[in-house]
Amino acid sequence: MHGDAHAERAGGWYGPCAGAGAVEATWRCAVSAPTSEEGRPADRGYAAGARAGLPFAVATVVLGVSFGVLARQLGWGVVAPIVCSTVVFSGSAQFAAASILGAGGGVGTATLAAVFVNARFLPMGLALAPSLAGGRLRRALEAQGMVDASWALANRGDGSFERTFLIGATVPQLVAWIGGTAVGAVAGGRLGDPEALGLDVVFPTFFLILLAEEFRDRRSIAVAVIGGLIALSLVPLTPPGIPVVAACLAALLGLWGRE
Repeated sequence: MHGDAHAERAGGWYGPCAGAGAVEATWRCAVSAPTSEEGRPADRGYAAGARAGLPFAVATVVLGVSFGVLARQLGWGVVAPIVCSTVVFSGSAQFAAASILGAGGGVGTATLAAVFVNARFLPMGLALAPSLAGGRLRRALEAQGMVDASWALANRGDGSFERTFLIGATVPQLVAWIGGTAVGAVAGGRLGDPEALGLDVVFPTFFLILLAEEFRDRRSIAVAVIGGLIALSLVPLTPPGIPVVAACLAALLGLWGRE
């Protein structure tokens, strides 16, 4: 989801090639694809993409239900969580915004945190754009189908992407995310205190999973530690949400020294 960063990254899942890293998974999927006349893997099509996206949909629907329940318990009502999942379609951004609002933070701070969390889609979109079809409007619409798992699955490994395969892989995840949110939002009003059910740990657990996936080298670990220290130092001094936004700035350190 735009994000998503929902189930697509949890547990290291990046598609049928689960268990490998993102690059390895993308390569294995690419080399098993049909080959075009130009010698590179051909686009496997919408149906093949949808089949590849189904395993992610299973995890996505669980997270969607969790988001719907927790959003309902935070006072969002039934309609707002569903609309949010339809428009934003980003588990990581939605969990970030909801956690800040639930802690008493402002809408502006929650929105800014969601923007920072989803900033990865800018370079991902730039890489994908040449593989999309049509004019600017059509490419903009097709790019809405870009989520982490679909982007990795459709990556041929040579800088190009399988356009229809990517869109097809996103469809079951979109249906699962919106459907799961709807189920959670409707059921949330009948479940009582979410802390009694253990649902209060969903937000922090979700982000800990995402964080663990990034611990690949010393630079990544250093950035995570610095971000955590920034957040902890600001919690007693600033309004809810500000520590999260400030901690996101530590990610810029990860770019220092890179080409």
